[in-house]
Amino acid sequence: MKPPGEMIPFRRGRFAELPDAPRLPHGYFDSQARDLAIDSRALGRMRVHVRVHGSGPPLLLVHGLMTSSYSWRYVLAPLGRLFTLHAPDLPGNGRSDRPLGPRYHPDALADWIGEVQAALGIRGCPVIGNSMGGYLCMRLALRDPSAMSRLVNLHSPGVPEARLYALGAALALPGMKSFLAWLARRKPEEWAHRNVHYFDESLKSREEAREYGGPLGERDGARAFVKHLGETMAIGPIRRFYRELAERMERGEKFPVPLLLVYAEKDPMVPPRFGELLAGRIPGSHLVRLGGASHFAHVDAVEPFVSVVLPFLTG
Repeated sequence: MKPPGEMIPFRRGRFAELPDAPRLPHGYFDSQARDLAIDSRALGRMRVHVRVHGSGPPLLLVHGLMTSSYSWRYVLAPLGRLFTLHAPDLPGNGRSDRPLGPRYHPDALADWIGEVQAALGIRGCPVIGNSMGGYLCMRLALRDPSAMSRLVNLHSPGVPEARLYALGAALALPGMKSFLAWLARRKPEEWAHRNVHYFDESLKSREEAREYGGPLGERDGARAFVKHLGETMAIGPIRRFYRELAERMERGEKFPVPLLLVYAEKDPMVPPRFGELLAGRIPGSHLVRLGGASHFAHVDAVEPFVSVVLPFLTG
């Protein structure tokens, strides 16, 4: 039995009891805000919101599903001492535009990341991608190895799993996409609170719920979220990606850039065993396990995360 008052991992509190401000301060809102206008080959002309912080050579930070550049708030200071950080909001997320006409195929989003790099003048820089962002960055490295010098993949998907088959089948039902968008839009801040999981849930706040729930509260934002679920995370492209890794391994090909895989020991969102499965298909990659962390280790295990990635990024 846990002693009274001891933190229980991944135990979510009530939304009504969230503090307005996070208990740990951060400098996200002090970072430089930039808006880029890019002409994406797959997504068309759109405005991309980017946060910039720090000094030194560039480092690109790519967030995951349903979050935004705000998710990097606690690593801005430690990483910004050595790098100039560039953290864009993916299409449909944060303060970026929400194009709905084009498909959100993972290759389109991977190429979009490369297009943002080009617009920022930082092609060839090191990259950290979290969750869906890590999956997209791995696809970008396979499609365009010169886009980055090295990659940290923080607890990404990329392995076929039953949940994704079930999700695809559910979204194929008539009206299900519209219903899911309505459900997320109905109480967007509470939706964000329920669907983001930390090892230490006391790190949550109304501020975070507003940042992640804000786009979901808009019609186009909720629809973009469903497009990410149904198209970016579609099981077909993930199966082909996973098979491509196996085929490259059979041919004796290494991953195009140095790759560090960082996975938590426990996580309810992306199975931690994906770390071993991906490492087993990527010769030369290095896998690190973090205890006391979720797949948002850059939020709930900042010091261990930074101590692992900095030697790799500067190596």
